[in-house]
Amino acid sequence: MPDKSTQPRLDITKISPDLYKAMAGLQNYVETSGLDKKLLDLIKIRASQINGCAYCIVMHTNDARKHGENDEWMHLLNAWREAPIYSARERAALAWTEAVTKISDRHVPDEVYDEARRQFSEKELVDLTAAVIAINAWNRAAIAFRATPRLTSAKVAA
Repeated sequence: MPDKSTQPRLDITKISPDLYKAMAGLQNYVETSGLDKKLLDLIKIRASQINGCAYCIVMHTNDARKHGENDEWMHLLNAWREAPIYSARERAALAWTEAVTKISDRHVPDEVYDEARRQFSEKELVDLTAAVIAINAWNRAAIAFRATPRLTSAKVAA
């Protein structure tokens, strides 16, 4: 008998296409905001790691590879503070992503905001925040309804 904890619950695209359209609208705004695709990939992967969203981790690491990123760049995201491969702008985006994703822990500290403002214009920071909001919404929907990751190379347990 399959493990019930890994079985999908329902498909929001079929149950509530209007909600899905609304979420896709926010995502479209983010994708066309002018923020760099690499930065958006960082945000999506890191927030998904924090939230433990397997579906989104698989999707966004695959997307990052398609955008030319290497595995080392993605593997080091869990330890980005110690990894020398991220720029100051990427580090500010990662710190912002973590603070907004974990908002119940401490809200967003002034030092994280101040560094983000040094690296991003006001409009960019608003768009960066929209990106974090969007991926957190997708993560929560995928986790709540147990979306099944689309694995390509890994063997799925029976």
